[in-house]
Amino acid sequence: MDRFSRWPALLLAFFLSWVAVPSVFAAAPSSQMVSAAVPTLNMRTGPGQRYETHWTVSKGYPFRVIGRKGDWLRVSDFENDKGWVYRPMTSKTPHHVVKAKVANLRRAPNARGPVVKKAGYGDVLRTIERRGDWIKVRHEGGATGWVQKRLTWGW
Repeated sequence: MDRFSRWPALLLAFFLSWVAVPSVFAAAPSSQMVSAAVPTLNMRTGPGQRYETHWTVSKGYPFRVIGRKGDWLRVSDFENDKGWVYRPMTSKTPHHVVKAKVANLRRAPNARGPVVKKAGYGDVLRTIERRGDWIKVRHEGGATGWVQKRLTWGW
């Protein structure tokens, strides 16, 4: 009788381990994105104000979150540069940055639409709408238009 009383516990342990394995993989960090919420954001070499400023970015600049330590986020940008930013100085407002030498902002989401503005490498664009392979954006200079997604990086 003692042998059979262990079966429910063994079956429960097996079932729980079987269910837990996929959740371990699901817990891997997702590709969370943030953008600079302040006019000038310092990118630091470590998670704290005592660390040196690597470089600065302007409002809207998008990042992929690759790590965390307290209120600090380890981030990477479209050039795969990495640094630390203070989380309260970021937002969830979607932005893109131009990764091509030049990107045409067009009046309509197609290659035949008239060009409204030319954006250059590194220009920050506020994401307004998405439609297939096109993104409606507002340039930091104020112009609004559609740009091909492949010419930008962000969300």
